[in-house]
Amino acid sequence: MVKTGFKNILQILIILIFNNFLAHLHAQNLTGNKIVNPTVSKSDTVVLKKEQLEAVVKTKADRIRNDIQKKMTYLNKNAQVKYQDMTIDADYISIDWDKSLVFARGELDSLGKIIKPAVAIQGGKTYEYDEFTYNIKTRQAIAFNARTEESEGVIVAEKTKKYNDSVFFMKRGKYTTDEYFIKKKDTIADYYLLAPNIKLIKGKNKSQVITGPIQMYIEQVPTPLIMPFAILPFSDKRSAGILIPSFGEREDVGFFLNSLGYYQPIGEHFDLKILTDIYTKGSWNLKPEVNYKKNYKYTGNFSADIGTTVRGIKGLADYSKTGTYRIAWRHQQDSKANPFLTFSASVDVVSNKFYNNTVNNNYAFNQNNLNAQQNSTVSIVKRFLTLPVTITGTSSYSQNFSTGLSDLKLPLMNVAINQFYLFKPKTGIRQGLLENITVNTGLNLNNYVQTDEGELFTKTMWDKMQTGLKNNIALGTNTTIAKYFTFSVSANVDNALTTKTLTRNYNPLSNKVEDILNNKIAGYSSFSTSTSLQTVLYGMLNFKKGSSIQAIRHMMTPQIGFSYSPDFSAASFGYYKNYYNDRGEMTPYSIFDRGIIGSPNSGLVQALSFSVNNNLEMKVNSKKDSTGTKKLKIFESLNFNTNYNFAAPKYKWSIFSFSGQTTLFEKLNLNTNLTLEPYQIIFVPGSESGIRTENFGHFSIQGFNAQFSYPLSDIIFGEKEELAKKYTAKGEIRNEDYYFDEDNYARFKQPWTLNVNAQYGYTRSLTRFGNNVASLGLDGSIKLTPFWNITGNLYYDIINKEIATTQLGFSRDQRSFTINFNWIPYGQYKVYDFFIGIKANILRDAVKYKDRSFTQPNAPF
Repeated sequence: MVKTGFKNILQILIILIFNNFLAHLHAQNLTGNKIVNPTVSKSDTVVLKKEQLEAVVKTKADRIRNDIQKKMTYLNKNAQVKYQDMTIDADYISIDWDKSLVFARGELDSLGKIIKPAVAIQGGKTYEYDEFTYNIKTRQAIAFNARTEESEGVIVAEKTKKYNDSVFFMKRGKYTTDEYFIKKKDTIADYYLLAPNIKLIKGKNKSQVITGPIQMYIEQVPTPLIMPFAILPFSDKRSAGILIPSFGEREDVGFFLNSLGYYQPIGEHFDLKILTDIYTKGSWNLKPEVNYKKNYKYTGNFSADIGTTVRGIKGLADYSKTGTYRIAWRHQQDSKANPFLTFSASVDVVSNKFYNNTVNNNYAFNQNNLNAQQNSTVSIVKRFLTLPVTITGTSSYSQNFSTGLSDLKLPLMNVAINQFYLFKPKTGIRQGLLENITVNTGLNLNNYVQTDEGELFTKTMWDKMQTGLKNNIALGTNTTIAKYFTFSVSANVDNALTTKTLTRNYNPLSNKVEDILNNKIAGYSSFSTSTSLQTVLYGMLNFKKGSSIQAIRHMMTPQIGFSYSPDFSAASFGYYKNYYNDRGEMTPYSIFDRGIIGSPNSGLVQALSFSVNNNLEMKVNSKKDSTGTKKLKIFESLNFNTNYNFAAPKYKWSIFSFSGQTTLFEKLNLNTNLTLEPYQIIFVPGSESGIRTENFGHFSIQGFNAQFSYPLSDIIFGEKEELAKKYTAKGEIRNEDYYFDEDNYARFKQPWTLNVNAQYGYTRSLTRFGNNVASLGLDGSIKLTPFWNITGNLYYDIINKEIATTQLGFSRDQRSFTINFNWIPYGQYKVYDFFIGIKANILRDAVKYKDRSFTQPNAPF
């Protein structure tokens, strides 16, 4: 009994001594305190060594083992170490107290492969590793297969060295913004950027990655997209970056890289983009662009497109080298900036052969190469708070590529007075013709010249410029007569001045009519008036009860009017003169012809006009409609108009004009118009031109036009029932709406559209045989899967039996990026274009994604 008690006491003493020694050793390593023999200095002070660690290291695990001799601690299963703002979680952790090193490793499977990584959290950031060594004194670390999340992306590096809390060095790092890889829904990223060396710099508000050579991999396949370096900013602010090009081939200029460039923000309100196109046959293009924006004030951009197009082989007959340019400026003022003063600009100046020779493929895909004219406008509008006046100043420049001439208006000013009632009653209720008289008036100043590209802003151009001033006063009133008739009266007065007048002569030597513009101030005043009487008539045809058609309603709006205008070609006015033509006949002309203020009417006008507008609808039974009936439009409009001029010396009747618009089968849109010549036209044998006679009643078609359009879509022919209601099993692929039927086949929507367009036109005039124009067009899109989209159009010239224009586009959604392929197989520009663009916001500037619009006819470049 004594031996047993003595033995227990001895064991207790050994445990107490061991715990005391272990606690002393542990405290020494944790706090850095060591017992130091005090020495008395001359100042009689005690000096203590600085503590090694600044805080307590906290540990926990399912199993903890301490090795006293080696000064090691081993943590197994659900191990955790906390020191200051650093927390390490792992399957296995070892702590070397002598070297102040923490080693952490993820969970291993039976084959020694990491199946669950070690995790470190510091400063709110999470890092994952296979293996991780951390020095708690220096706060430096080395990790293998480290995974670091930054902003919208993640970096996975074979080896990572943490130099301090702000700087990380990585070897063979992969960066991706694949959402599924980041959220660990997929173990392989659909794309990544691979760099042999990466430097990650972490700041308080932003971070950035600086790399050496970097290459893009798609689905683990290397691409030819290699950059010598990259700077990826992890910030909400704009940042500089390389603009990724598209590539392809165009038949006339060869293979190309399109829109390769660089993006650079400039301050808070500006940025610069420089793009270039490079072609294997020697063509090139340079496209700088400056964008600017100030919130709640204005936005705009300056851009240029300068290049050289080389076709054929130098030394051969088909070789050509053409220089082209385009300069554009867009400016739009925010409506909230100043409601009383608005400034806007849309300037687009190009060389005459630009669209036919440019190597910028965007113009072919957007069909800008079909442009026959280019317009530029700069305008400023001034409004007043207390005055009913609006002043508009405009400068415009219009280029005609077929003639090579340009129209320049510099400047044009319009002063408009808001419409007002001349005899407005004090009660506010207007009655009768007098109280309903409205007045519209204004003043228009115009400076105009037509010139070619070589004369622009030269003395020749300024000498040719015309100045005109015009005032228009329009009076109008209306009232109701006998409850059912609307009677209207209107009058127009024009007053005009100009700095140029015309003298016309026939030159027998050249056998041409010559026009001479004289520098002379002249003007005219003209007057016209009209009246009209209009009513609305209704007719209803009811069918028998039980019939599928219940009723047909006809609404007709007849109108009769009379207009009067004096003969301002009379000699007393002095507005018209005469010259002798090549047959010696006296021919009148206006001295204001070819001017900018127009010419007063020649000939007395006392014309009676007739017009009838019709609307025809049908009401039918419908089980689909809640009311049991449905309205169908037979003709939305069916119109006729002509007039008879009592004062005309001959051809008193004008052309008879018919027009109609309707929608058949609720989808087929039809627009048509027809013009009939009421007088007989005779043809001399052997002549293609006819002569109009005064034999009334021999109607002949002078023009006919019909346009058909029929829009089709999956909504018309597809399943009416929602997939979610029809199928209960839902797929989880990319969070798309995949549903599975009872046989586990995937069911998803395949939205598609197909627009069928057809046009036919016929014009004859006085020719023996008219001209025909007919075309058939198809355009549409289809989503084969939720990730594949195909768009295209095809236009066929039926008369010439050839394809006019064709374009196909394919796009593939690859989660993190989009692949676009566009192809024009026919026409002058046979080209295909291939582009890959990353969609992540973080790479919008660093690796630009190019969006293309096929609907904007003058999309900025």
